[in-house]
Amino acid sequence: MRYEDSPQPPESADSPAPAGPDLPWFARRSTLVVGVAALAPACLAGWMLTQVLTGAGPERHDAKQPSAGAAPAPALASAPAAPAKGQVKGPLTGKTVVVDPGHNTGNFEHTDEINQQVDIGTNRKECDTTGTTTNSGYMEAEFTFDVSLRLREALEAQGAKVVLTHEADRSWGPCIDERARIGNEAKADAVVSVHADGVSAGNRGYHVILPAKVKGGGADTSAIVGPSRLLGERIGSNFARTTGSDPANYLGSGTGLVIRDDLGGLNLSTRPKVFIECGNMRDAKDAAQMTSPEWRQKAAQGISDGIVAFLGG
Repeated sequence: MRYEDSPQPPESADSPAPAGPDLPWFARRSTLVVGVAALAPACLAGWMLTQVLTGAGPERHDAKQPSAGAAPAPALASAPAAPAKGQVKGPLTGKTVVVDPGHNTGNFEHTDEINQQVDIGTNRKECDTTGTTTNSGYMEAEFTFDVSLRLREALEAQGAKVVLTHEADRSWGPCIDERARIGNEAKADAVVSVHADGVSAGNRGYHVILPAKVKGGGADTSAIVGPSRLLGERIGSNFARTTGSDPANYLGSGTGLVIRDDLGGLNLSTRPKVFIECGNMRDAKDAAQMTSPEWRQKAAQGISDGIVAFLGG
């Protein structure tokens, strides 16, 4: 994706109260109540009768009625509330991660819309691009969305709240400035934009794109350059370990890290953010990996592990 900018850029149901005994408590003490009423002054008898008729009785903590003459059971401590359905606690509990699936499969049919110019702070650029494909026609947008869904699942298993910039619910886009805005408005602790490159065959490997220090127009990355680099390093090393991929052999001098100042998705971000180019779709060996569901799962896990390392320590 070197030639484009996409980003390029509980419910819980209350359990019903346990059923009480068939007879109210006072029914089992009718003889006692009558005797007391007969002996007590009229005012006391009236008070006791009121208690009986209104059903007032001792506070109860279970459904079992104590036997006559037994000492009252001590009050039981309230049971801790059950966790909300689906709630997962882990190292990313309380953290928000925005995942940006690069491009959109519908962009090919909406070239007029995606060619609109948007402000990226330092200049203007296309709203989005189509992304690349493998030689057999497997679209980058298909790849990025699949990996992003797998990544969301992996992150949620670690307790994170995950926001996707789109979920195949729109016919094109979103534009690169909107993708950045989604991460900013979510106050994301980390943002990752998932991509694949499309350069000539023989160029292989992954690389992570980091934001340059940019200040101009609506762009100011000075606060995120440092944490974004740390995020990128964590993602790169874990991605390599999990997938077995090497850093790109055609840029980054073997580090797998590249700094760019021309990507609106990075320029306009106010949250730590990186792009990851998972491989080169125009190289047959890289393409064979990226078209494999098993490898895409490894890719998602590697990115997730990197985010956990960045946010969870």
